[in-house]
Amino acid sequence: MVPEADADYTVIDIGAGEGRDAVFFAEQGWEVYAMDVSPSGLAKAEQLAASRDVTIHPIEADANDGTLPGSIDVVYSAGAIQYIRPDNREARFSHFKAQTSTDGIHALFAFVDHPDIPTPPDWTENEYFYQPGELAGYYDEWEILQVDEIVFDDDSGSEPHQHAAEILFTRNPT
Repeated sequence: MVPEADADYTVIDIGAGEGRDAVFFAEQGWEVYAMDVSPSGLAKAEQLAASRDVTIHPIEADANDGTLPGSIDVVYSAGAIQYIRPDNREARFSHFKAQTSTDGIHALFAFVDHPDIPTPPDWTENEYFYQPGELAGYYDEWEILQVDEIVFDDDSGSEPHQHAAEILFTRNPT
């Protein structure tokens, strides 16, 4: 599912944090934008990139209103799109899709509401669950390549707990 290394791809990591994934993409030879709301996280991402002799382009912005730069081949987010407010999701995903090149890929991880999984103890007031299947619903006109529904154990925060999530891979057909 990952585009080939050393190809000329432009990627954005939405919610890049300290840059682990963004730097990995840069190591593949891709042009990488790392978007995050945290300036200190982005500074660490730039330090990691420098230590591995690659370049990333930091964008300090919130996923709720950040602008994608130009045409993007891969839109990637692992654990950040839960910060997009439910009333803003249609507009945000429309923006992400509009900035994606033909045959471009979106690889997205979203926490979902699950009847058997309680809200995690480290969940914050500015995080919002997706409903099962909601994420794919924003991509009706795109080619859905794969959707995985997962439940996993997590020991971050104050106590062990579980999360339910969906991982979506979709391609722009136009």
